[in-house]
Formats: sequence, C-alpha cells, structure tokens
Amino acid sequence: MISNIKRKEINTSRLKVSYIEKGDTSKDLLILVHGNTSSNIFYLRNIEELSCDFHVIAPDLRGYGFSEKLPIDAVQGLKVWSEDLRSFLKALGISKKPHLLGWSMGGGVVMQYAIDYPEDVASLTLVNPLSPFGYSGTKDEKGTRNNEFYSGTGGGTVNQAFVQALRDKLRDSSNPFSATSVLKSYFAPDYKIDPEWEEIFVDSMLQMGIGDDFYPGNYIPCSEWPFTAPGDKGIGNAMSPKYVNLSSITDINPKPPILWFRGAKDAIVSDTCMLDIGYLGKLGYVQGWPGDEIFPPHPMVTQTRFILEKYMQNGGTYEEFVFEDAGHGPNVEKPKEFNEKLVSFIKNTK
Repeated sequence: MISNIKRKEINTSRLKVSYIEKGDTSKDLLILVHGNTSSNIFYLRNIEELSCDFHVIAPDLRGYGFSEKLPIDAVQGLKVWSEDLRSFLKALGISKKPHLLGWSMGGGVVMQYAIDYPEDVASLTLVNPLSPFGYSGTKDEKGTRNNEFYSGTGGGTVNQAFVQALRDKLRDSSNPFSATSVLKSYFAPDYKIDPEWEEIFVDSMLQMGIGDDFYPGNYIPCSEWPFTAPGDKGIGNAMSPKYVNLSSITDINPKPPILWFRGAKDAIVSDTCMLDIGYLGKLGYVQGWPGDEIFPPHPMVTQTRFILEKYMQNGGTYEEFVFEDAGHGPNVEKPKEFNEKLVSFIKNTK
C-alpha cells in the first residue's frame, strides 16, 4: 500500500524512539507529531506525498506505537513528550530548524516545544489541537478553572469500557467501545474509511500502553462534581489543565508563523465535544450535572482562537484553515487538500 517507507529506531537520552522517515535530507525538515490513541501510522498517506517537498520524520510518542513504553509522569504535563521530542532531534543530529506539525494532543506537544525552544522552530501547524488550557475542566476563553480540584479531568473521567476494550484488544465493530468503533468518531459522520486503512489504524491504536502509567492514568476522589480529580500518572492526567497551560505561547520570541487546521465536524476537540464531561453532563448523559455556571462545556475551539488572536496581537501571525466536511482527522479524510495547503503554507513562510 505504501512504498519505500521503513520504520527506524534510535536511542535518545530519554528513551528508544520508533519513527518513519522519508525525503531528501537537503530539503526543509517537517516533523509530524501524532495525537492520543493513535501513532505515526496515521500520517502514512501524507508522508508519501509530503516527502516530495520535505524531509519528513514522524516519531511515535512515548506510550504509543513502537516507541519504548516508559511511564508517563503527568505532573510534567506535555513536557513529557516535548522533551522527548527535543532529545529525539538531538539524537538524530538535526541542525536545521524543523517545521513542527501536531495533531490533537500532538498540537499541544508542539506548542509546548515552541514555548521552550522558540528559536528552534521554523513554523507550527496545529491540527485540531488540544486546547491551550488542557482537556476539560475550564470555562470561558481565558481558561478559568471550574474549581480548585480540576475535577472532571484526567484519568478518572475516561470511559472505562473503552479502556477495557483496548486492554482486551477488541476489534468487533458491533461493540461500541472497541477500537474499530471509536475510530469512526475521529472522522466526519459521512466519511467512509477504506477497510484496509481501518485495519492499519486499529492495529496502531491497540499498541498504546494501558494502565495507570499510560492510558488513562490514575485518579483521586474529590468533593466536586463529577467527584474525581486528576492523579499524577498517565496520559489522561498529562492533558489535564492542572498540569497544562500553554497560554505563554503568546509571549515567545521569535514567533514562528502558525497554521491552524480545523475540521468543522470534529467531535473530539470542539466547543461541543462528546468526550467532555461538562458537555455530556449538559446533555444528560452524566447524572448530577451542576449547571453551566459551575461546570459548563469546555470551549476548546474558542480558547484556541483566543490565544492565537493574542499571539497575533503580540506580533505573531496565524491562519485558520477549515475543512468543512472533515472531522478530527483531516489528514486522513482530506489528504490531498491537507497536503497542498501545508506545502503552500510552509513555502510561504520563507
């Protein structure tokens, strides 16, 4: 299906990283960072074409794919992965500024990288990125926390039926919690995924580390609805607003140009997200919802736009590009349009 793309491995100062690489090393470097419950495999169709214009590298993050399964210290937030990325680039001996693209959680990872190493980033592309204020548990465009416990975020609110299905490596599409069923939520409702690609993507989803140190992570009880608070281990907690705040990207110097890709039919990162406990409570799916003033739906897209607008006010540039007929994975759903826009954006940054 995909020719001349081989998986490689390298030992860094932090872990062993599995990655895919293709393209002329003399060309601009493009690093593709995947999101949660996925792997670099989700970029395969993009890499084939993008390698005509770029030297493309796509690593598997810690806890995913074929990279080393080392514990995830959630207290570090997204720095767990951004520092892994830093050590990965150093191990490869990369000397040129990379163009960084991050999808979903990976969008937050590359934002964290840019905050810490702005002088080493040529551009940022954010594909339906994690909100700058983490996942769930905050209100309004400025990311005000709902309560002091950050309740309703982290490992405690992840659907345990899905976790068990991942642990059992269920693929049966008749089970609504199997990887095969959940994969469909990545895309627009009317998108029909090719069965061969579906199998490839599900394989990669089932490679993710499961448990307190990985997905979803641990949690603790608390007195505020929905009565769980983030723990200190694992993927879900590493995305909690208790440990994630990327708003300082507005003050970095220099400011690389930013492209914001957004699928209009995204059900995973949106202001009406079907994984957000606040929105699910409002819809009546979670009992005891205390109302909009106390625990409103998380305005994820609104928060991202607020931060990017401030980024622009402070001297940076950004462009929002919307795929009207795509969901959370426009790189998969609309690969030709996705690749063409990305190539145009990067070439215009020079």
